[in-house]
Amino acid sequence: MYERYVALGDSQTEGLNDGDETTGYRGWADRLAEHLAELDPSVRYANLAVRGKRTREVLDEQLAPALALRPDLATVVAGLNDLIRPSFDPAVVAADLETMFAALTDAGARVGTVIFPDLGRIAPSLRRLARRVPRLNALIVAAARRHDVAVLDGWTPSVTTDRRLWSPDRIHATPLGHQRIAHGMAHALGLPGWDASWRDDLPPQPALTRAGVVRAEAAWAREFVLPWLGRRVRRTSSGAGRVCKRPELTPVRTTSAP
Repeated sequence: MYERYVALGDSQTEGLNDGDETTGYRGWADRLAEHLAELDPSVRYANLAVRGKRTREVLDEQLAPALALRPDLATVVAGLNDLIRPSFDPAVVAADLETMFAALTDAGARVGTVIFPDLGRIAPSLRRLARRVPRLNALIVAAARRHDVAVLDGWTPSVTTDRRLWSPDRIHATPLGHQRIAHGMAHALGLPGWDASWRDDLPPQPALTRAGVVRAEAAWAREFVLPWLGRRVRRTSSGAGRVCKRPELTPVRTTSAP
């Protein structure tokens, strides 16, 4: 089993919205590390992810420190911060990811990654951007196959667009969403005791009315889109000045929390 797990990426891997700035963020990578520790308490874990990072920044800033930690397991999850920008080029994003896949697998690590869900079903206002997702996903899958990288399929299962898995900002997972991602990654990696039930739909809930959708989209634009646009105008990032939460391989404390 794995003994040295290193997570690379952006805000999802950092764990945003699974916890808070006061208590700290847990997130799917922490949860995956806890699964590993249940199998082998000697496992050590580092999380180099920082919110707001694009794939080139992850490559430039996180790959070398990750390799220095000599992981036998690594996860690389990035690309959404690229996808939502006007300059998005799926081939460039996939090439950056493939460079990381190649370097980590060549160093002897088992690598896992994800492909993204249909953003248009999570946030109807993002339908135009959502058209970019299938092409990026296809390129990620092709790169992963070339390097024997495990892929968590975020596109196919209907549960991945259930609004209960997504925070009000429509970008970051809820604690339940992070739990499902961790379960899915454990399954994709073939960890003992983890099956495909992460794909199961949640119990039905009442659908939003048309008026409810309009109100929700307006509130989302006001509370999250406008501040994001403001940062773009100022050329600032949510990750500016931040450092990763777990730069060194350290023991994992398991928790009974869901």
